[in-house]
Amino acid sequence: MSKTVSEAVECAHCGAECREDEVVLQDLHFCCTGCRTVYELLSENDLCDYYELEELSGIAPKGAFKGSYDYLNDEGIQDRLLEFTDGQTAVVRLYLPAIHCSSCIWLLEHMDRLTPGILHSEVNFPKKEIRVTYQLEKQSLSQVAEFLAMLGYPPNINLSDLDGGERKQNRTLIYQLGIAAFAFGNVMLLALPEYFGTDVWLARYAPFFRYIMMILSIPVILYSARDYFRSAWSGLRQRYINIDVPIALGISVLFIRSSYEVLSGIAPGYFDSLTGLVFFLLLGRVFQAKTYEHLSFERDYRSYFPVAVTRLRGGTEASVAINELEVGDRIVIRHGEMVPADSRLIVGTALIDNSFVTGESDPVTYETGQRIYAGGTQKGGVIELTIEKPVSQSYLTELWNNDIFRKEKEGRFQNLTNRISAWFTAVVLVIAGVSTFYWWGIDQRTALHVFTAVLIVACPCALALSAPFALGNMLRLFGRRGFYLKSAEVIERLASLTSLVFDKTGTLTESAHSQLEFIGDTLAEVQEASMAALFRQSNHPLSRLISDHLDRRSGERVIEFEEHTGKGIRGNIGGHSYLLGSASFVGAETSGSSNQTRVYVREDDRLLGYFLIKNQYRPGVSGLIQRLKERFKLQVLSGDRSGEASTLKAIFGADVPLLFEQSPTDKLEYVRSQQEEGARVLMIGDGLNDAGALQQSDVGVSLSENINTFSPSCDGILAAESLEEFPEFLHWARKTVRIIYASFALSFAYNLVGMYFAVTGQLSPIVAAILMPLSSITVVFFATAGTNLAVGQKPAPRGASDKS
Repeated sequence: MSKTVSEAVECAHCGAECREDEVVLQDLHFCCTGCRTVYELLSENDLCDYYELEELSGIAPKGAFKGSYDYLNDEGIQDRLLEFTDGQTAVVRLYLPAIHCSSCIWLLEHMDRLTPGILHSEVNFPKKEIRVTYQLEKQSLSQVAEFLAMLGYPPNINLSDLDGGERKQNRTLIYQLGIAAFAFGNVMLLALPEYFGTDVWLARYAPFFRYIMMILSIPVILYSARDYFRSAWSGLRQRYINIDVPIALGISVLFIRSSYEVLSGIAPGYFDSLTGLVFFLLLGRVFQAKTYEHLSFERDYRSYFPVAVTRLRGGTEASVAINELEVGDRIVIRHGEMVPADSRLIVGTALIDNSFVTGESDPVTYETGQRIYAGGTQKGGVIELTIEKPVSQSYLTELWNNDIFRKEKEGRFQNLTNRISAWFTAVVLVIAGVSTFYWWGIDQRTALHVFTAVLIVACPCALALSAPFALGNMLRLFGRRGFYLKSAEVIERLASLTSLVFDKTGTLTESAHSQLEFIGDTLAEVQEASMAALFRQSNHPLSRLISDHLDRRSGERVIEFEEHTGKGIRGNIGGHSYLLGSASFVGAETSGSSNQTRVYVREDDRLLGYFLIKNQYRPGVSGLIQRLKERFKLQVLSGDRSGEASTLKAIFGADVPLLFEQSPTDKLEYVRSQQEEGARVLMIGDGLNDAGALQQSDVGVSLSENINTFSPSCDGILAAESLEEFPEFLHWARKTVRIIYASFALSFAYNLVGMYFAVTGQLSPIVAAILMPLSSITVVFFATAGTNLAVGQKPAPRGASDKS
């Protein structure tokens, strides 16, 4: 660890001044045993980089926490707190109010290296929450809470958490704004004698009014503006200049100079400018917070995925949107489908893959009567469940955004904003210092105004808001038209694509209108019923097509069901063993070629024949391809045989590569090879056989045709009825990038113009404080209006929700 203790004997962990009862370890000093313990943990696990991150201090773990959280061992409390548990792994979300900076995030997200049993930890900084996945064999919930407390982040657990209610909103910012508004209004009123001159009778009370103005300004400094001072001091103490340094400096200079003038009787000071400055600064923060909250609300709680689940009522199956499910509903889950809400298993044996929740891919077996948590994916045959808790679409959105599946790509606009912010404050301080030095020899009062105005008017807030609001609003507009993206950064990658790769079955074709015929032995009714039951277990488009076509009910139960991705399915029913799938999977010999897709059937040792499927391509697919060919390199990857090569060539043209009989691994390797040649690849598939290719591609899009099979590997979900609009989506993504650059230019122009008027002494501090939030409002309006105009007001597609 490179950080050493200064002459003031500061704690090597948290930076606080050490008392007489300091703790010494080698040549390092600590203010308490807790800080030394945390340092030893970090040192033993090679995590002392924590002290270098943004040069911010750690948090002192004050107090003794052993046994403080023993009440969390109660099963009833755990049942209400845990998001997930399968008896081996558990997931819990806890509120940690002590989280305050990026070093906190870094430390908490490395908990798996600090103590055994922690598998994964993820911090939600705006909400000050941590989501911990841990092994029950090595950690209990009370031990997790105690360890967090020992690190300096004691969880705040109260009845609202146990009841599943919303945590009480922190209204500190509103109170700070209220105090500043009260002081600003009264100080302006008391300053009237100064503005009207000394000829009126009020002038005799001017000294008294000045003292009242100074007293009213003290709560503004100590309470309303305290966050600016805290943030600035935290950075300066560790030799780090953040954006709050010039603001805190400007406020301090105004207050000190004004107090000096009033106490010495020289002048009334600038308390009206001071209180107005803080008021408008806080007003801008409230505006930004409310706008972010609005976007977050739309994304987290109103997102409507174009997925559904099969609900069973009165013996009839019907596909319904997940937001229509109610507690007590009976649902059917097939192989590859996700459980949309906490449910109870009532029919069948579940083999659940909980990697969507925990990252662990080993399936867990559940028997009838056991609870299955939302987010688990069925890897066996058909099961039936009853809904026990309402569907939380915000939870499903969060699972989709799980860091376990996130691609390690940071948006270029985020990088650009971070680089600019790094030197912005330093440049502003230099300009303020030079300008003040110049004006000091001319007019000290003007010099003070210039110094404060420069510090306030030059703010990178508008610059920092450009990309988030443009991308966030386009994310919302995409959702309204049936294109649902995992994050706003995906739009950046959509704007830079060079190559598009299409899957065929379930993507270019639609199963609902395909024609089907069985070629081979005449099937007995019991054989048709058995095959229908087997195909019903799978969610593959061809399986659903054949199952719906046969539409036979069998009282026999499917046992030992297996689905081999990209090949076929295997299962036993009615005393017979069946293989259903490709020719190579069932061991069938083929000769010649066919213009249709075939699904072969083997019963025990006898090949019964095959289902001949005449694919129906989606309406408008030819026009879609022609529009895309004008800008992108196109390719087709299909797991089927090459029988439909002529049809695809007619759609795509002879120059487009068509690859057939591609396994999921082949598709992944093809995408990788394109990337190695410099292409930026989008893969669009049905999410079933294409998970690897979707994950490998720069942007992976899963096409959803009213089925609950979206993959965590994909970056976006496209409603099937919105496929024809896909060229428009790509065009709008490129327009969004141009809007962001225009927003950057607008922000820079504002800062340059504002700095000019501030440096030349034509801008007072209070006007600068008004312009500061106005600049943010202008950029937000420009980004929002620009993206709205880019998209236009087209009607939402069938099946999309107006709530998105």
